[in-house]
Amino acid sequence: MSVNGVTNAASDVYSKSYTSSTAKKAETTAAETNKTANDNGVVYEPSKTESASSAKKTYKPDQKLIAKLKSDAEARTSQLRSLVESMMSKQANTYGKANDIWSFLASGNFKVDPATRAQAQADIADDGYWGVEQTSGRIIDFATALTGGDPDKIDEMRAAFEKGYKQAEAKWGGSLPDISKRTYDAVLKKFDQMAEEAKNTAVGGND
Repeated sequence: MSVNGVTNAASDVYSKSYTSSTAKKAETTAAETNKTANDNGVVYEPSKTESASSAKKTYKPDQKLIAKLKSDAEARTSQLRSLVESMMSKQANTYGKANDIWSFLASGNFKVDPATRAQAQADIADDGYWGVEQTSGRIIDFATALTGGDPDKIDEMRAAFEKGYKQAEAKWGGSLPDISKRTYDAVLKKFDQMAEEAKNTAVGGND
């Protein structure tokens, strides 16, 4: 065998020996690593591209609550309208000069009988259905139900409410009564609280 042949043979044996030795070392190292992990109670899992916590939450309108709020509001509005119309029918001359029920009420040119006054006072009391707290609460509940509680829609809900209030003023023919203004302020305050809570939740979730 030539020197080259011996050299080649030696190289071949060395190569195989080195590969085998390296493979055994790798197997030993892997076995030791696994043993250490098992001893420490650590299990390696591949990282995921997107974790459940980072997945964007889907918000859907609460149709059942929306239907309930609308039905309730329609029933109570109908009740209020009947009360006012009953009062107006007794003052035909005054009502005849008004364009509609709202201009009639806005004029203030009417008399209220004791029974109607008592009912109205109960309805707009602090704990009444048309009172500031209950009315502002229903507005917020309705807005939240429409957006499914999506915090990104708070500014949009606020803008829609402010637009609706201006439309109500136009329908009324000027500034709305004091209770309406106080309700307006209460709704905006609730929107501010919602925005602050959403902000705190977002910050807490990023910690």
